[in-house]
Amino acid sequence: MTLSTILIFSAGAFVIPQRWRSWMLFALSVIAIYWLQPRLSIRFADFILPTAALGLTAASWWFTRAEDQSIRQSLPALLLLLALIMGMSLMRYIDADYRLTPSRPPQPLMVAAGLAALVLMIVLITRTLQRQYQLWLMLAGIIALFVLLKAEPLATEISRLWRGQTGQDRTLASSVDLAWLGFSYIAFRLIHTLRDYQTGKLPSLTLKDYLTYVMFFPSLTAGPIDRVERFVKDYHAPSADYYAGLQRISIGIFKKFVIADSLAYGLSLDSVDVMQIHHTAGYWVLLYGYAFRLFFDFSGYTDIAIGIGLLFGIRLPENFNNPYLKTNITAFWQSWHITLSNWVRFYVFMPFSRWMLKRRVKPSAAMVVLMAQLLTMIMIGLWHGITINFLIWGVWHGIGLFIHKQWTDRTRKWDFSLPKSLAWFVTFHYVVIGWVWFALPSMDESLHVLAGLVGF
Repeated sequence: MTLSTILIFSAGAFVIPQRWRSWMLFALSVIAIYWLQPRLSIRFADFILPTAALGLTAASWWFTRAEDQSIRQSLPALLLLLALIMGMSLMRYIDADYRLTPSRPPQPLMVAAGLAALVLMIVLITRTLQRQYQLWLMLAGIIALFVLLKAEPLATEISRLWRGQTGQDRTLASSVDLAWLGFSYIAFRLIHTLRDYQTGKLPSLTLKDYLTYVMFFPSLTAGPIDRVERFVKDYHAPSADYYAGLQRISIGIFKKFVIADSLAYGLSLDSVDVMQIHHTAGYWVLLYGYAFRLFFDFSGYTDIAIGIGLLFGIRLPENFNNPYLKTNITAFWQSWHITLSNWVRFYVFMPFSRWMLKRRVKPSAAMVVLMAQLLTMIMIGLWHGITINFLIWGVWHGIGLFIHKQWTDRTRKWDFSLPKSLAWFVTFHYVVIGWVWFALPSMDESLHVLAGLVGF
């Protein structure tokens, strides 16, 4: 989000009447996914991808709706959703300076035909598959999309094929052509609701509830990942806190646009800058700069999202709690991107651990912990991108969590613990060194920086 969009979203909270607030949040969330979507090189891609996100969300609601829920209850929301999508397609006929879409949308008739095809597909799936298979099909589809987008060779190939269909130069194909706004967060929210429906934990939701939760515009680009049952409580009974909201937004703006952007300007841990460093101290300065830039950038966006949410009466969950001050790696992950850590614990770590323990030949407790922690952290790594460096970063943290678990299990018996200052120093540098794998695109560059950090 830019400063102008933050200002517009914030101002909206003061002018929207309370009795219209739930409907306006629904409409704003639909419009925002087009407005915030970055411009893409492939023709119509920056309109089709947001529309596909809305279609996926509507389909997921349909497959997870309560059996006894009246369709009439969600008909106004469905009609408004279709009207908003068609309205955004009419931006085709508006001057670029006043358009809410990043580029010129396709013909409205093409958009209408696409929406009709989507509705027919959902009806066909509903009539041919039982509910349990509908859910598994949705889960498989979301995961497949995630893999296609996050694996650069696959995304580049899709870009090449898409460019061929639109008559554009295939040699310019890049994974950047498929920069789908907020898809990582949308996918996790959809998987959360699909899995909770399968286990009987999902509350009954209207389309308006469901879509506003998944697409809630303040948390669309950088989280946090709220739980639907918590979100709808605020959504149905919003209680705005204007002072706290504006205060939180101000803090977030200072973190993101003053501290983080200043660090990004002077200290960048990227392919260009690392090759210009010839001294060990220079590598450490770049690494520390990147570590704090990443924190202030991400936590700043989170503060802005939480602040805008407070203005509208939605209390989004906290996502950071002084992570760089923690004295062990477990506490770090309980305070860094908290909602993501909680998500993978609920939907990866715990199910996988239970599955391992139910096997006929049970592995040792230590092996269960090791495998579960490795899988969990690898999932978090690959969520950022399916590359060897993100895989190594996940393994790095999985091993760190396992070592800490074994250390605490043994030292607890001995009534021994490291001095807090030493424990903090070790934890902080373990995390910071791990950012080398996270920040750089290739293994060779990461190894170059790691060697430079120790004087080679």
